[in-house]
Amino acid sequence: MKTMTSRANLAAAAMLAAAWLASPVSAQTQSPPSGATQQMAPPAASPTPAAAPATSPGAPTVTAPAASAPTAVVAPAAAKPEAASGVAPAMKELSPWVMFMSADVIVKAVMIGLAFASLMTWTVFIAKSIELSVASTRLRSALKKIAETRSLAEAQMALGAKEGILPSFLAAALREARMSAGLSSDAGIKERAASSFSEIVRAEARRIRIGMGVLATIGSTSPFVGLFGTVWGIMNSFIGISKSQTTNLAVVAPGIAEALLATAIGLVAAIPAVIIYNHFSRVTKGYLELVSRASGAAARLLSRDLDRSHGSVHSRAAE
Repeated sequence: MKTMTSRANLAAAAMLAAAWLASPVSAQTQSPPSGATQQMAPPAASPTPAAAPATSPGAPTVTAPAASAPTAVVAPAAAKPEAASGVAPAMKELSPWVMFMSADVIVKAVMIGLAFASLMTWTVFIAKSIELSVASTRLRSALKKIAETRSLAEAQMALGAKEGILPSFLAAALREARMSAGLSSDAGIKERAASSFSEIVRAEARRIRIGMGVLATIGSTSPFVGLFGTVWGIMNSFIGISKSQTTNLAVVAPGIAEALLATAIGLVAAIPAVIIYNHFSRVTKGYLELVSRASGAAARLLSRDLDRSHGSVHSRAAE
């Protein structure tokens, strides 16, 4: 009987030990709720087998009930922590007009000046194109009209009372011939007439080059003016970065884009100015060659008149 009681006590003790070991494992395998923390209660003291009651022979064996498994104490769900970093501000629209309106006052002034320079470039281009085209057409037509004339008077009648560079040459030759009447030196008359022709050519070259200096100035200075606006805008952007203490691209990009817009406008003003200046340099050179041809035509007509007048004088003297 005692042997059976001992075996029963050992079985009870084994069951209590198994329950004590299984309770922490079952508590750990429970899935904790999202964002919450669990605090496990300290394990209960090791159960001890209940003392076997004194039994009399023949009495039934009473075993101690198994200790209940320790329960996990779950703390209430903690509030979900907020993100450490703040939400980045939304990128604003970076259209050219918005960038211009958001730029600094100095950068705005640079942009307006460059836009005005670009407008001047295209105005000079249109005006000089019309002027050179009309002047070249008139001069070629006048040269064709006097190609078959024999004297200065006849050439003036062929051209009529029109104004132009060729009528100016003819008028200068006639004036020199009239003022040198009675002089026997034809070389002196031709030399003085050539001097008058050179003055007319230089005056026409200065007139036809009006506006070319503006193109040269715009083409050479616009990139540097735009670069000044860019440097000023980037300087302000870095000052803003130091004040906001952030290098977020959404904060830095608008200021840098506004600064680079000044350089872009400077290139837009400078590149066409350089191209148009080179174009007009070639066209002006061609026109001045036509002016030189007109000067030569007037000089030839003057020489014919002088030779004809001396021939008539010699023929009268021979009679």
